[in-house]
Amino acid sequence: MSAMTTLRKRQKIMFVRFQRFFSNLGPGLITGAADDDPSGISTYSVTGAAFGYAPLWTALFSFPLMSAVQMMCARLGMVTGRGLAGVVRTRYPRWVLWGACSLLVVANVVNIGADLGGMAQVTALLTGIGALYWTPVFALFITSMLFWSSYRTIARIFKWLTLILFSYVIAAFLSKPDWAAVVKSTFVPHLEWSSAYMATLVGLFGTTISPYLFFWQAAQEVEEEKSRGRTALEQRQGATAKELKKSRVDVLTGMFFSNFVMYFIILTTAATLHANGHTSIDTAREAAEALRPLAGRGAYWLFSLGLIGAGMLGVPVLAGSSAYAIVEAADHHGSLADKPRGARGFYSVIAVSMTLGMIMNYADLNAVSALFWAAVVNGILAPPLIVLVVLLTSDKKVMGKHVNSVPLRWLGWICAGIMTTAAIALFLVQ
Repeated sequence: MSAMTTLRKRQKIMFVRFQRFFSNLGPGLITGAADDDPSGISTYSVTGAAFGYAPLWTALFSFPLMSAVQMMCARLGMVTGRGLAGVVRTRYPRWVLWGACSLLVVANVVNIGADLGGMAQVTALLTGIGALYWTPVFALFITSMLFWSSYRTIARIFKWLTLILFSYVIAAFLSKPDWAAVVKSTFVPHLEWSSAYMATLVGLFGTTISPYLFFWQAAQEVEEEKSRGRTALEQRQGATAKELKKSRVDVLTGMFFSNFVMYFIILTTAATLHANGHTSIDTAREAAEALRPLAGRGAYWLFSLGLIGAGMLGVPVLAGSSAYAIVEAADHHGSLADKPRGARGFYSVIAVSMTLGMIMNYADLNAVSALFWAAVVNGILAPPLIVLVVLLTSDKKVMGKHVNSVPLRWLGWICAGIMTTAAIALFLVQ
């Protein structure tokens, strides 16, 4: 056998393994991709421009925390056969249930409004047509696709647009950053006692460890079970070691993808905008300037397509997670796999969430500021929901023999503690 034949055989084996690996990915990967929504992209851009390389450590620091919380949510859905709100309904008083759902819906409506506004602004600058005209167009388009198509179809179409965000990786190297400073900032945490830095820290945590992802992850694990024919609750309850391991790989891959994009957006904006004295971002065009080393005059097109694709992937998850939570809390039926006629309550929540988010944009808000503060809202509202997730997944009456391991449980408590501390610090420093 020639060396060339051996090489080709090895390449074929590697390709088959790679293909098998990605074919096994599901809710975790989609959740990770949806995590980098327009609010996330804007928050990372503002962070890099304002503070340079200093916040890079947050990408490394938040990875195990967000992975632990999402893993708990995935395990909860797989073992109980219910979504997060459905489990809360069976274990806690109504005030806890509807309190949790209220926190989620408030955060999601703010996030939807900010994301629609960000998408509309970049489209307005590309077309010359005002953003306020584009906001209802995007809202109606996404709502129609959710009503008459399926989220899986939307995800397949638009997740390719989010791959444009990998252009930040190339731009980072082309911008010739100070690699010594990059390495130091990655591994040595930097904190500043200022309102701007604390708001940024809370926003970074809020856009990576977001309430809507908790509900979405658990609900999608249930949908995966239903797609395999396990329509009855009794059929979905329980999980094998193999299924849990597959879910763990799925979640870790999705969270790695999310934080990888986060890291390089901060790095690129630090190396291009902050390094040249541009420390404040007020418009999407200014945020797009970070890609100029790669795309030149086409930087804005590249940024715009990536942000629109991220919005098309993220906004349905925001509206969908609210709908799953409300129908589960009310003990009603409904999912994105159903037709609107058979799940009117579910799709009504989606329609109302999208409408309220759209209306937000007529309050004359700055799109970039709205996207950033949407992340901060998530960061403030997430801790009590994380506590709920940790308690449920550590409860033998809920999880049976699949309760959290000690390291997973401690990561969950640490995550809740750190996010609570950051939120309190933000209020104190104001």
